[in-house]
Amino acid sequence: MNLAWLLAEFIGTFTLIFIGVGAICLNEMNPGSVGLVGIALAHGLAIAVMVSNVGHISGGKLNPAVSIGVLIGGRSDWKTTVAEIFAQLAGAVFAALCLKIIFPTDVTEVTKLGTPVLADGVSMGIGIMAEAILTFLLVFTVYAAAVDPKGAFKSIAGFTIGGVIIFDILVGGGLTGAAMNPARAFGPALVSGEWIDQIVYWIGPILGGLLAGLLYSKLMLKDLTTLSTPSV
Repeated sequence: MNLAWLLAEFIGTFTLIFIGVGAICLNEMNPGSVGLVGIALAHGLAIAVMVSNVGHISGGKLNPAVSIGVLIGGRSDWKTTVAEIFAQLAGAVFAALCLKIIFPTDVTEVTKLGTPVLADGVSMGIGIMAEAILTFLLVFTVYAAAVDPKGAFKSIAGFTIGGVIIFDILVGGGLTGAAMNPARAFGPALVSGEWIDQIVYWIGPILGGLLAGLLYSKLMLKDLTTLSTPSV
């Protein structure tokens, strides 16, 4: 791990929040101009492009839940994981700060800079369960497309991972916001001051990431014996 590694995670996570949350803000500024499909595409394409761009440098995790999922599967170490999570959170915060400056105050106040919250009628327990399932699918795909040497899809892994983000948001966006990423929740929350349900977006994604990492590494990567980092 070096400065380039951390910078890659910072820029990649910055892009996810700036583009994804930017789409949410634009949809509020011009009601209905983006919609749920557009918001899903914004998040998914941002991930697809940036994972493809920085995957060969840092693995293109861009998500603390993915980093922890990779760690539990034996493909990283604690020092690297903690450092890149700080870089991811910093990128998310900086993106939210930029969006707060760019968009009108009335838009950022209404949207809370895209900070995810649970929909009416969705309990904290259900929210955690939903986020865990959505993130499980994401981290499982990361392993299948980018970590597993037998997957042989590394050249298109970015768009495979981006595709999961898109369909997860299409299903979960109206329930939990489908963050699947503690950094996606933390950056906007810190800048907007909206902390409602924040714990859901840490517990759920981390549980899902841990389960996917354990399942794939222990049952599908039986020959996993050395530490390395996925390269997309």
